[in-house]
Amino acid sequence: MSLLAFVLVFSAAVAHAGWNVLAHGISRAGLPFLWWGAVASTVLWIGAVPFTGGLGTDDIGGFALGVLVSSVLHVAYMAVLQHGYRVGNLSTVYATARGTGPFLSVIIAMLLFGERPSPLALAGVAVVIVGIVAIGFVDRAGAVRLDAVSRDRRRIDPGLLFGVLTGVAIALYTIWDAFVVRSFSLSPVAFMVGTAGMQAVYYSAAMRRRWAAAAALWRTEWRRIVAFGILSPLSYILVLQAITIAPVALVAPLREVSVVLVSLFGAFVLREGRPVWRVGAAAVVVAGIALLAV
Repeated sequence: MSLLAFVLVFSAAVAHAGWNVLAHGISRAGLPFLWWGAVASTVLWIGAVPFTGGLGTDDIGGFALGVLVSSVLHVAYMAVLQHGYRVGNLSTVYATARGTGPFLSVIIAMLLFGERPSPLALAGVAVVIVGIVAIGFVDRAGAVRLDAVSRDRRRIDPGLLFGVLTGVAIALYTIWDAFVVRSFSLSPVAFMVGTAGMQAVYYSAAMRRRWAAAAALWRTEWRRIVAFGILSPLSYILVLQAITIAPVALVAPLREVSVVLVSLFGAFVLREGRPVWRVGAAAVVVAGIALLAV
């Protein structure tokens, strides 16, 4: 992986971790938060489109198709993820999704795009994914006893099932976005703005009687919503730019470094439990990153 691509993806991970930390707590507001996030992302970034290459293409149909499919995939991803959090343990869903998504992205990218990362790079991918899954399961040991009885009555842990489905959704939108941005030479900024705008339309249709809740959320959390509207799009714009110059098979796992940053924030700032295990799992991811950098 080139130095520029590495810097882009790592910067994306920092931005992703940043908005997750800032938005900690308000994401529980559900649909009103998702609506505000899509609206803020669109409004705050649409002014940058003329200064970042416009649409990046004269093929309006290709741009529209890319945005339409991508927005549907992103909304589906959020729907599956939120449902998974409702029916399963957060640690199980998060770890499974963040491990499955990059893994599938690597496999699909190699099959569809003909990407052939070096054996050393693939080893780095594997190490990164193992570390990410380990971070997600740090708290799992403490939850095992509490859920032992209920799990014994189920054949499949719903958290595991919806974690895998979320990972599939991550892989699908990652591969699709890489395909359309490369194929139609789309501007990452315009593509992100279009996708966020379409998501706002979908969420608006689903809001119904929740507009009062959305207004209340803005009054109390407008600063965090604005921060989300800046950092969340920025993190994905950087990823989209990276996939134009680097293999998806390397970009997809590396972007999950954000999981490490958020985990370390939880350990040392929020004083969450099992800090030694968190740091150890983070070290595994760092080792994988070192292999990718080489």
